[in-house]
Amino acid sequence: MIVAFSVSPLGAGESVAPAVARAVKVVRESGLPNETTAMFTSVEGEWDEVMDVVKRAVAAAGEGSSRVSLTLKADIREGVSDGLHSKVEAVERELGDS
Repeated sequence: MIVAFSVSPLGAGESVAPAVARAVKVVRESGLPNETTAMFTSVEGEWDEVMDVVKRAVAAAGEGSSRVSLTLKADIREGVSDGLHSKVEAVERELGDS
């Protein structure tokens, strides 16, 4: 599965970069394939391991805050590996043919 998520503490002021960095650190240290963009972090793996990483990332982002916002989107598809890259490559192939 691939999960794209965004997590942010509420009431943390205008910049949430320190909290987001704590969450991204958890994801990167998990060893699972991942990518971070301006709006979301995507992580790929089996259901239990991905959800554990998301849970720990939410806890890390929420350190010192009593409320956290989480947006999550999941693509649950058996038999696919390296979906983080293969899905983008499929779209790029289509664009190259136009």
